[in-house]
Order: sequence, then structure tokens, then C-alpha cells
Amino acid sequence: MSTLRLILGDQLNIRHSWFSEVERQRSDVLYVLMELRSETDYAWHHAQKVLGIFAAMRGFASALQNAGCRVRYIRINDAENQQNFISNLISLIKTEQITQLERQQADEYRLESQFLTAAAQFEIPVTVVDSEHFLADRAAISAQFRQKIPRMEFFYRALRKQYQILLDATGQPLGGQWNFDQDNRKRWNGQPAAPAWPNYAADLSELWQEITTAGVKTIGQPQASAFPWPITRSQAKDALAQFIQNALPNFGAYQDAMSTASPTLFHAGLSFALNLKLLHPLEVIQAALHEYEAGRVSLSTVEGFVRQILGWREFVRGVYWARMPEYGQLNALNHQRRLPSWHWDGKTKMNCAHHAIEQSLQLGYAHHIQRLMVTGNFALLAGIAPDEVDAWYLGIYVDAFEWVEMPNTRGMSQYADGGLLGSKPYAGSATYINKMSDYCKGCHYEPKQRHGESACPFNSLYWHFHHRHAAKLEKNPRLGMTYQTWQKMPDAERAATLAQAELYLEQLDHL
Repeated sequence: MSTLRLILGDQLNIRHSWFSEVERQRSDVLYVLMELRSETDYAWHHAQKVLGIFAAMRGFASALQNAGCRVRYIRINDAENQQNFISNLISLIKTEQITQLERQQADEYRLESQFLTAAAQFEIPVTVVDSEHFLADRAAISAQFRQKIPRMEFFYRALRKQYQILLDATGQPLGGQWNFDQDNRKRWNGQPAAPAWPNYAADLSELWQEITTAGVKTIGQPQASAFPWPITRSQAKDALAQFIQNALPNFGAYQDAMSTASPTLFHAGLSFALNLKLLHPLEVIQAALHEYEAGRVSLSTVEGFVRQILGWREFVRGVYWARMPEYGQLNALNHQRRLPSWHWDGKTKMNCAHHAIEQSLQLGYAHHIQRLMVTGNFALLAGIAPDEVDAWYLGIYVDAFEWVEMPNTRGMSQYADGGLLGSKPYAGSATYINKMSDYCKGCHYEPKQRHGESACPFNSLYWHFHHRHAAKLEKNPRLGMTYQTWQKMPDAERAATLAQAELYLEQLDHL
């Protein structure tokens, strides 16, 4: 008997039971990792995303070999590489005389469907195991969410109870409330100083040359000579430790803030390592809880951080697996416009979008408010087709895998699911951006004007969005005040605002 265990690029979980001491000593197991054009080419990915995943895979394979495991690693330019999982696996089954194939559940519907469809082609038994990473059981929440998707808040509370997190002796939330979101919305004015993220400066120039030689097309800057992201388990643990010490104390208060002075502020930058499974979500949560218990961070801060991982990350995964593949075609608002060209170079006169996109191209990263309330907000207001928005977000961010990207983009950001995930569209005018950032200072556009040559596009587009979707949205109880404000405006003001929006919609590429 000989067993092939397939490891995908986002399954680098050394804590998996596959890699226990007993399992590592088995001579009948061959661990296989592959670099494939089918994975680099299904979307147009950021250079750092492709480079980082390949580097992390190579490091993981080396770690397994050093631990005594049999490993077969197929590189992007290897002559025998047929550039897709199925063909390579069929060849390996024959050449290595494999009698059993084992794999972990794929996190993306695209891949899981591919493996399920091809199972018969392998002509040997196939065993599928859990990835042992997430905190909610996939089958259970998929079944639950197929019936009815709960509001995230109640899902989050249930997981808090299940894992006994931030509860008192009676099972009630510490501080007397489940959610401290209202305490976590401060604007940042330069103090306290925002720490720099750790930069591991790995020299991946040779790997980058292999990627370019293979003909892989990417976007953004690779930073190959000083690659900034953690690509090993030890680096990921170090990144977690540095976040806990240097940024977590101020994360809560300023998690919604944006600034030209710091692209990262007090955010963790751990999502890349988490989504590759170099880190386990529970170890990240426990590290934050330890700081609260030691009195070094506030309850509102630690609750806000825990909610992002225990609540939101697990919740969107449930939505994804319960509602795919139909979810990927939803377009409840029938938005059809193309994505403006400045999404690929950041060359727009809107200072907020310029900074968020230029940062994304350089770093492969923008934090959740930049994604939701700047680039996502603009796409929603302008009526950009969800397919276009999905592809851009999936490609440009190093942490973007479809299971987490699509519900955040198509659901939370674009309301294309009609409210399955969120109770209202997350639309905002320049007022919100000006309140939470310094982006409006020195901008070509005036954040307080709805119409006129210098009027901020977010303002007129905000009202145009609500006007054109009134039939679907005006009865939403969370939008009552918005529609009341719109109706109270003088007719001339409303007409001028809509006319300004129409003008901007005709020249999206030149804003």
C-alpha cells in the first residue's frame, strides 16, 4: 500500500493530524505539492500573492522533508508538470504506484468541484478529510445557512458560547454586552504613533524569475528582493507576536480609521498567514485574550478583534459554502457597468481611491474599511457589475481566496445578494470618508459639495444610488432616515444632484 496526500497551497497547516509524529514516520505516505498555471491563471493575481504562496509552499515542503517525510514537489517549470491537479495526480498515481489518494477539503468551490468530478478518473480509493483549521463545522453551518442565513451577530454569539470566549461565570458576555463596535470608531490624527509591520525581506528573486519565465501574468509590484510577507510558520508566529505587542492595544479604537500617513495603522496583517493556514485562528484569538487577561488591552479592543476572526471570518465561510455556486451569479441590483480603468494604476483625482488603490498595487493589501468604504463603496454607488468587482478584489489582495473574498465583495460590499449577508447596502457619501480619514485634505474634489465642477463624486453618486434603487430599498428600516432626507431636499437640489451623478457616470474613467 502507498498513500498520496495532496497538499494545496492554502493548506500549510503543520498542526494537522497528517503531520503528527506518528504520521511523519510512515514510509508508505508521499506528500505532494504542486505549482500550477491552472492556479495562477484562473484570475489575474497580484504578484506578491503568487510569489508568496509559492514561497510558502516551498518552505513547507522543505520543513516536511527535514522532518523525515517523503515529499514530491512539482515546480512551475518542471518538464513533467501538466499544469493542473488532475493530470498530474493521474501521472503520479501510475509512476509512484499509489494505491490510495488522500486530500483535505478544498476551501474554494471551484477546486472542490474539480476534485469531486475527477474522483473516478483516479481509479483508486479517495479519502477526503477536514482541513482542521476552521472553528465552525463546514457541513453543519452549510446545512444551517441553506435553510436561513442568520445575522452575523447571533452566529458570533453562538461561537462565543461554544468556545467559552469573553464570558463570565454565568455564561453572559463580559462587560454586559456582546458587541463594543460603537467604541471602536475613532479618527486617527497621528497619535498614538502607528507601528510598522514586520518586514521579513526574504530574497525571492530566483523564484520570481521562475514565475516570469513560466509566463505567469500578474498585477502589482512583486517586491521579490525584499519580500515583506511571512512565508513560514516561524515568521507567521513572529508577526502575530509583534502585532499583539505593538498594535493590538490601539487596534480597537482605530480599526475603522484611514490615513495617508500610514497604510496599515494598527491592523494585524495576519490574514495572508491565516488563509494559508500558517496560523490557526484559535491561536490568534488566544494570544489576544491573553493580553486582555493581563490587563494590557481593553475589553472593547479585544472583543472587536475576536469578532473579526471568530465571527466574521467563520460567518462568510458559512454563507459561501451554503449558497455556492448560485451565490457567484447573484446581481440583485442589476449593476452592469465596467470597472473604471484607474483601478489598475491608481490614477484618479479622488484622493481616497488613489491612496487605497495605489497602496493595494504596492502592498497587495488594504484594510477592511478601505476595501468596504472606499473602493467597494464607489463600485456600489457607480453600479459596477459584481463580476468585475469580484475579479478585482480576488486578484489584487494577497489574502483573497474566493471563500472569504466573494461573500465580502458580492454580499457585504456590493449588496448583490439582495441582503442575504447584510441587512442593508454599505453605501456612504464623502461625509463618512472625511470623518474617518485625512483623504479629503488636498483632494481635487470638495467633500461638502453635491454638485458643481468640484463636487466629490461620492456625494452625487450616493444619492443617485438611493434614488434609482428606491423601489427595492426605501422600505428597508435601516434606510428610513436616508430616504426621508432625500425627500425633504428641494426639487432643484435633487435635480442638480442627479444631473451631476449622471455626468460622472458618463466619465467614470476620468474621475
